[in-house]
Amino acid sequence: MAALSAWFWNERFWLPHNVTWADLADPAPGLEYPKVGHLFSALPLALGIFVVRILFERLMAGPCARSLHLQPGVGRRAQPNAVLEKVYTSITKSPDSRHLHGLSKQLDWEVRKVERWFRHRRNQDKPSTHTKFCESMWRFTFYSGIFTYGFWFLWQSPWMWDTRHCWYGYPYQVMTPGLYHYYVIELAFYWSLMFSQFTDIRRKDFLIMFIHHLATVGLISFSYVNNMARVGSLVMCVHDASDFLLEAAKLANYAKYQRLCDFLFIVFSVAFFITRLVVYPIWVLNSTMFESWAIVGPFPSWWLFNFLLLVLQLLHVIWSYLISRIALKAVLRGKVCNDVRSDIESSSEEEASSPAAGHKTSAHSPKGQNGTNGHCAAAAKAQAQNHSSW
Repeated sequence: MAALSAWFWNERFWLPHNVTWADLADPAPGLEYPKVGHLFSALPLALGIFVVRILFERLMAGPCARSLHLQPGVGRRAQPNAVLEKVYTSITKSPDSRHLHGLSKQLDWEVRKVERWFRHRRNQDKPSTHTKFCESMWRFTFYSGIFTYGFWFLWQSPWMWDTRHCWYGYPYQVMTPGLYHYYVIELAFYWSLMFSQFTDIRRKDFLIMFIHHLATVGLISFSYVNNMARVGSLVMCVHDASDFLLEAAKLANYAKYQRLCDFLFIVFSVAFFITRLVVYPIWVLNSTMFESWAIVGPFPSWWLFNFLLLVLQLLHVIWSYLISRIALKAVLRGKVCNDVRSDIESSSEEEASSPAAGHKTSAHSPKGQNGTNGHCAAAAKAQAQNHSSW
């Protein structure tokens, strides 16, 4: 274990030339440099955030949802059936036409009835609109709060106005209480999301989102350990700038305030494009790649850090393109695909439009809406992909 630890914490990887861990171990009295041990404080804080979320959803978000006539629970439940339940738990997709006909003969049911049972059973495992509203309200509250705090903190920091201050004196940069709190709260929040995945209703992208949260935790920790926290705070603020707008659009969608939802989605899209395609490359990447090269010079963890930030920029471009396509489709056609992640299917719509022999269900939005579920879902996936590289 000692040999493994020595290999992992090799100074020639983590630190610039002629800098050792011992140089950072004993700063002047009253000063503090980042240490790995600081990050452990995020774990009890994550548990506290998880508890606060439960209380918030029960005492604040739940009553708000009910005041908007969003009731907990799902609609019609599938009648208990041991044979179909065994098939349902053993497959990852809906049974095909051949299996449907086999089950129809075995149970002496019509194929349409078997198909309807699987649809109702799937809906039981999906979160209700009430649940999704409460979750989005919690995320909106946290994201707006952490963005406000981060922006307020950076407004008083010299590296917001001149990014070269991210590298002056590196790595001998003092960890201030404000920067420490910003980092630890962000880290604790993503730890809490990992905890809550095991208690929330299981979604089909469970593994993807778990990896996303794990990668986010790892990369925030990485930038803290090698004291790139100043530029890391800029990256977090840039990403937080659009997160709360997406959650606000989702809240309006669940509450059926369609015009407000469309307006918020447009604002989110504009903020996303400006922060990810303009501010991030000009403000952040320019500093990490060129200013740091001139002031500090490259070293192994510097190369890895910049590689990850470039991957993040590539994801920004890809997801901005997809969001723009979704937004354009919503404007031109007035409808887009439903939320493939978590929206509950409309049984009445599907039964009216689906033939008995396993045809695909309608992918369009309910009548009278222009499909904000779909573009909010796709935008949420864009946010997740972006965070997974940070």
